[in-house]
Amino acid sequence: MDVIGLGDVPLGRLLVTAGHIVGQQWNRHLAEEHGLTQAGMGTLITLARHGELPHRVVAERCFVRPATLTGIVDTLERDGLVERHRDDADRRSVRLALTPAGRERVAKLITLMQTRGPLTSVDADPAKAAVIREFLIEVIGSGEEPQMTSPETKPQEPAC
Repeated sequence: MDVIGLGDVPLGRLLVTAGHIVGQQWNRHLAEEHGLTQAGMGTLITLARHGELPHRVVAERCFVRPATLTGIVDTLERDGLVERHRDDADRRSVRLALTPAGRERVAKLITLMQTRGPLTSVDADPAKAAVIREFLIEVIGSGEEPQMTSPETKPQEPAC
C-alpha cells in the first residue's frame, strides 16, 4: 500500500479538508467566546450589511433554506440580537432586523475578523494571500454548482 503525502492529494480535497479544519476552529471560537454559531454570525452580518430584510432574502444571502433560518433566528431572537417584524405591505411576510445588542455583537465580530492574524505563513504574505483569495472567490462563485474546467479550458469571467 502506497502512502500518499499531502503534496499528492488533489487540490479540491485539500480545500475541503482545510475548510473543515478552519471551520471547526472558528465554530468553537464563536460558540465559546461569542455564544454564536457560524450560521448565526452570518445572519447577523447580513442584517448589519443590508439592514432590515425579508426572512426569505436573508436565507438566500446566507445560503440556507428559509426553514433552516427559522431556527437560527429563533436563537438570535431569544438572545436579544434580532427582532422579527410583520411586513406592513404583506402581512404573510416577516422582516428581520438587528437589535442594538445585535449591532454591538456584529461590531465586535467585525473587529475580531479584521484584527485576527493570518492562519499560516502563506496567507501572511500579501502576494500569496491575493492568489488564495482569488482562487477561493472563484471556487465560491455565485453560489451555483461549481463547473469543472480542464487545464486547456480558459476560465470564464467571474459571475460577480
